[in-house]
This record gives sequence, C-alpha cells and structure tokens, in this order.
Amino acid sequence: MSGAQAIIFDLDGCLVDSEIFSLRALAAEMQAAGVQDVTVEELGRRFLGVSLSMVCEDVAERTGRPCPDGFAERFEARLIETYRQQPLRPYDAVPGMLDMLAQRGIAMAIATGGSLRRMHATLEISGLDRWFRDRAFSADQVEHGKPAPDLFLFAAARLGVDPVRCVVMEDSPHGVKGAVAAGMRAVGFTGGAHLQGMRREHGDKLTGAGAATVRDSLDGMAETLLACEGSRQETE
Repeated sequence: MSGAQAIIFDLDGCLVDSEIFSLRALAAEMQAAGVQDVTVEELGRRFLGVSLSMVCEDVAERTGRPCPDGFAERFEARLIETYRQQPLRPYDAVPGMLDMLAQRGIAMAIATGGSLRRMHATLEISGLDRWFRDRAFSADQVEHGKPAPDLFLFAAARLGVDPVRCVVMEDSPHGVKGAVAAGMRAVGFTGGAHLQGMRREHGDKLTGAGAATVRDSLDGMAETLLACEGSRQETE
C-alpha cells in the first residue's frame, strides 16, 4: 500500500462552516410545519448527515399528519438565501489544503448527503467549484444515502480510483459509517461552529462510527488525510 490516491470530502461542516445555518433553517421550517419544541441543538444531535426524507418522517411523527408538501424545497430556498446573504465562504485553511493535495496529484471529490440543488449552490457561492466542478456528487445520484456506502462507491467509480485507495473526511457519524462500509478509511472533523461545546462528545461518536482519527482543526489536515492509508479491511 503506497498511500491514498483520492480524498473524498463531505461538504457541509467539512469544507464550509455551513451546518449551523442549515440547522437554524431546518428548525425554522419544522416550526412552520407545526413542530414547536424543536431546537438547533436537538437537530444537530439527531439529524447531522441524514437525508431530508428522514426529517420529514420525524415531522409527520411529531405532528400526527403528513409532512407538508414542498417542505424540502422551502427549506433549501431558505438556506440558499442565507448563504447568499452571508455570503458563505470556505474555512480559511481549505483553499491551501486543496491546492496542496492537487499539487501532489491526489484526486479529490465531494460526496454530500445534500441535494444536487443545494450542493451546486454551495459550491458556486463559496467558490469551491474551482476545485470540484464535475467531481461533486450528491445523495440524489444514488439509491441509498449515508450511512449506506453507495455515494462513496459512486464517487470512487467516477474518479476511477479503487475504494481501498480512498480516504474520506467527514463530520457526521452517518458519513463515517458509509465510508467504512465502502471499504475506505475515514478522518473525522469536529471544527464546525455547530459543534461548539460538544466537540469531544461528537468526536467520540465519530470514533465509535469507525473514524481512524478525529481532528478539530484543519491545520495539517492534508497530511493527516494522506497518512491515513488503506482500507480498514486491509489494515486490520
């Protein structure tokens, strides 16, 4: 094993500090749908990295009626408008990290549980499309989202890289589980604003999900990702 040939990144919470905006927009939309006791903290614990369909199931269960038509569309419209108003930017260390990996000939891709619409808006507003363009993939493109391995395997296939030569950077337990199920190593990240006050607890969850290592800073992250060689199956 000579090292990773590809790095697959989650998008929200890993390359852009967007999860706090997402959780706030989701809480607002759930309240509008009749869920009055929802908090950002609860959503962060329960729904980080999961699909909106699971959120809709929760809304239906808590209100006793079907999730309102257009729930996902209104949530995404609310969120994208917030991104444009901020405007959304990558973490400060991200451009240098991506440039370093590119200079070393490492293939890179995004694998996000968000929709294609949200993904493309995030990349365009943040400027990350410069690095990823046609190498950004959404759960919309596979049958099963995280924690299933489908999205990671799809990304590896599109990159033309064997899954065992891929390393994944993730901030959610669901994402880590999906990466491990795909035969990849995962590095957990807990530096997002949405994890303020719960970084250690969340890091333990990432480790429990199978992350090979967990970091709360992007300083030196490129080296950490490159050093995280091999699939779990190969090294255990």
